[in-house]
Amino acid sequence: MNDPQFQYVQGQARETFPALLAAYEAESRAAVAAESCVLDVRYGPLERQTFDFFAARGRPRGTLAYFHAGYWQSRDKSTFRFIAPAFIAAGLNVALVNYPLCPDVSLAELVDATRASVPAIRAHAAAPGGASPPLVVAGHSAGGHIAVELALSRWPSAPDAIAGIAALSGILDLVPLVATTLNDRLRLDEAGAMACSPLHRVRGGMVPALIAVGGAETPAFLRQSQRLHETWTEAGNRSALRVEAEADHFSLLRQFASPGSALFASVLGLFD
Repeated sequence: MNDPQFQYVQGQARETFPALLAAYEAESRAAVAAESCVLDVRYGPLERQTFDFFAARGRPRGTLAYFHAGYWQSRDKSTFRFIAPAFIAAGLNVALVNYPLCPDVSLAELVDATRASVPAIRAHAAAPGGASPPLVVAGHSAGGHIAVELALSRWPSAPDAIAGIAALSGILDLVPLVATTLNDRLRLDEAGAMACSPLHRVRGGMVPALIAVGGAETPAFLRQSQRLHETWTEAGNRSALRVEAEADHFSLLRQFASPGSALFASVLGLFD
C-alpha cells in the first residue's frame, strides 16, 4: 500500500508497543536510580531545551547524544533513559536531549533550537581545563532527522564538534508527510517540507554515518534509510547501513542499546 498515511502512521503501529513502551519507562526509572546522572540541564531559554547527562565511569571514550522519536510533536527524553546503562558500561557519557515541539514552534525553528545542544553537551562533558571527548549524535525517527540536520550544520568555532551520527529509522524526506495527519501539527506545505528535508542537502565532507532501520518496518521507512545511505556515499562520505531483520520501528531501540548486538557494536565503532 503506497498511501503515505499507512506508510508513515498506521503501518508502523504494533500491538506490542504499549507493553514495550511501559518496559522502556520502567527501565528508564531504574537507570536514573542506578547511574550517576544530572537531569534537565538547560541548553537554551525555551522550556524544552534541556538534556539529561549520564556520566561514564572513569575517563570517557566519548559522548553519545540521543534525540528521541515522536514525529517532532510528542514524547520526552525521560522515556528513553533506559539506553544509557549499556553505553555507560562501554565507556561513554550519554546525553538525552529534549527539544521544543510542533506546533509550538515550526519545524525549522525546532531544528535551529537543537543546534544549541551541541556546544552545551560538549562543554558539560569536558574535563576541567581539558578538551571535550568526541561527540556522536544519535536519533530515532524524528530524532534521526535531527541527527542528520546537526551533521549538516556549520560549526565555525568547532569544526570537529560532531564525530559521527547514528540515524535510526530516520525520516529524511518530509514531502510525503504533507499528505498525512502528522501534518496537522507540522503545518508544512510542499516547499516547506522540501526545505526541511536533509536528504536533499547532503554534501561532501560529512562525518561518518551509521544508518539503521528495522526489517519489519514499512517500505517507506526502509526506503528513507536506503536513500540516505546512498546519498551519503555518493557524496563521498562514509556510511554503513544496517537493516535489523527482526526489528520493527519500536523494538529497534532494543538492538541499539543491547551490548551483544551488531548494531550496538556499530555505534561504538563511530568513536574509533
